[in-house]
Amino acid sequence: MNRHVVAGVDGSPPSLAAVRWAAGDAMRRERGLLIVHVVDPWVFDQPLATPPGFRESLSERSAAVLAEAAGTAREHFPGLDTRTATLTGTVREELLIAARDAETLVVGSRGLGGFLGLVLGSVSMGVAGHARCPVVVVRDAGRAASGVPAAYGEIVVGHDASPESDAALGYAFEEAARRGAVLRAIYAWQVDVFLPMFASYTSDLERIYDFGRSAAQDQLAPWREKFPRVRLRDSVVRAHPVEALCQASSEADLLVVGSRGRGGLGSAVLGSVGHGVLHHAYSPVAVVRSRPLSPADGSPGG
Repeated sequence: MNRHVVAGVDGSPPSLAAVRWAAGDAMRRERGLLIVHVVDPWVFDQPLATPPGFRESLSERSAAVLAEAAGTAREHFPGLDTRTATLTGTVREELLIAARDAETLVVGSRGLGGFLGLVLGSVSMGVAGHARCPVVVVRDAGRAASGVPAAYGEIVVGHDASPESDAALGYAFEEAARRGAVLRAIYAWQVDVFLPMFASYTSDLERIYDFGRSAAQDQLAPWREKFPRVRLRDSVVRAHPVEALCQASSEADLLVVGSRGRGGLGSAVLGSVGHGVLHHAYSPVAVVRSRPLSPADGSPGG
């Protein structure tokens, strides 16, 4: 299986939702699906505390988790090339290794190790923005069954005219073209960021709005040219990016963001907008690793 989609599972409902989403993604891409379950090695490093048959029990548990996940994928897509693998290591690191040659890595928002009060788990946060390929975090099991036709037929992408958000735009345009969906591109800005002391000056606000609209159009122009059949709805809004994107995600099948934009620190892999939407978006979220990309470069996932 050369190019494929990887789904990480642990037997939790969110991870099974991730498998359904990943299976749909693999079918649309005409790729195979690799489902992986990671067993943490610490359980093998306790020879005195490990009871007889413990390792065999873990192996059986992993096999059962993978069998259930594979059955879920095949139920929705009987003809899909689906394979499974048990990996031993730290979950985050093993998923990142498995994703090195993948087109997409798909995980649930929170697994069996999460606390009930947490919306987002440590694994999903740990791989988002770190993998070489786009990472899709599936939050709501009820909305994530992408094996059926899209509920809304719309994809939302956030951009800020920075080179880093070009990768997110490339992925979003490709997904919209692949699904035949409408693409809604949102450029959001806050008044208080630009004019903390003069937010009421209408003329200044108009100039800032015109600047943002021009920057947004300039960034979208080459993508419009590359994907002329994608129905694009672009907007410039006065709101916090997280608020604007999460609100738009309530009627979208997928929300796409870059791993870091203008608001991110140089040392931060996942910026504040990425953190915010992963915690609060209603739809699955694709985090696309920030790297300079132009429409001439082709697929950000390739």
